[in-house]
Amino acid sequence: MSAVQTAARGDSLPRSSGGTTSHGAARRWRLPRSARWLGVLPLLVFAVVVFGLSAGTMVFGAFTTPETMPGGARFTGANFIASLHGPHLAALINSVELSAVSALIAAVVGLPIAHAVVTSRFRALREAALAGAGVLANVGGVPLAFAFVATLGNAGVLTTHFALRSHGWNLYSFWGLTLAYLYFLIPLMVLTLAPALDGLRRQWREAARNNGASAFRYWTHVALPILMPSLLGGFVLLFGSAFSAYATAAAMVGSSVPLVTMQIADALSGDVLVGEGNVALALGVDMVLVAGLVMAVQLPLQRRSARWLA
Repeated sequence: MSAVQTAARGDSLPRSSGGTTSHGAARRWRLPRSARWLGVLPLLVFAVVVFGLSAGTMVFGAFTTPETMPGGARFTGANFIASLHGPHLAALINSVELSAVSALIAAVVGLPIAHAVVTSRFRALREAALAGAGVLANVGGVPLAFAFVATLGNAGVLTTHFALRSHGWNLYSFWGLTLAYLYFLIPLMVLTLAPALDGLRRQWREAARNNGASAFRYWTHVALPILMPSLLGGFVLLFGSAFSAYATAAAMVGSSVPLVTMQIADALSGDVLVGEGNVALALGVDMVLVAGLVMAVQLPLQRRSARWLA
C-alpha cells in the first residue's frame, strides 16, 4: 500500500509541477493592467478622428464669423443668438415636438408588440418578426418618402380609394410626417425592448399571481417599474433617430414642415439661406445640447434597471 501511495505521490508531483509551471507561464505572459487599453486604442483613435475633429470644427465655427465677412474670422456669440430667434427657433421647437410625439407613440405601440413577439411560443415566428423589425428599422430616406406619397399623398392609392382628403387628411403636414416616422420608429422600439422583456423572470409573475395580484397589478407594480428605464432608454433612442432624420422629411414635406435639419441644410448649401453657414453650425450645437439633455435624464434610470435585469 505504501508503494502505491509513494508511486501516486511521485506521479502527482510532475503533474502538479507542470500545472504550476503552466500557470506561472500564463501569469508571466499576462498583459499588465496599464497595457490592457491597447485593445481599444484603435477605436479611441477612430472616435477622436471621426467624431472629435468634426465636433471641434462645429463648435469652433459656431463661435466665429466667416473669413469672408468684414474684419475676417473672429469670435462671436451672434451665431447662437441668431439660432435661437426667428425661423431657426421655430424649426428647432418643431423638431423637438415632432421627435417627442413620434417617439412617445412608437414607445406606447411598440411595447405590446415587443411583448407579443417575445412571449410567442413559435420560435420561427419570433425570429421572423425580429428580422422584419430589423429591416424596417433601417428603412428611411427618399424610398420611404416615395412610398408614403404614392400611398397616402394627395393622389395616393389609399387617399383616392377612401376619399381621405374630404375627411381632412394631409400627408404633407406635422401628423403626416409623424406617421412616416412611425414606420421605422416602431420596429426600432421592438428591437430595443425585446432584450429587456426577455429579462423579466417568470418567477416574478408567478409570485405576483400566488399573492393574489391580477395581470394588471403585476404590470403596474412589477413589470413596468422594472421596464421603465428601458422604456425611457428606447424613447431616447427613438427621439434621437427622429430628431436627426433629414432625407425623409426633405423629400416628403419639403419646407411645409420647418425642421432644424432642413434649416441646417439650407444654410450650408446657400440655396435658401445665404451667408449663414456659421449659424447652421450653431444650430448643430443646439441639436447636440438637446440630445445631451435628454440622455442625461435617461442614464441614471438605466443603471437602476440594470440591477434587476442582470
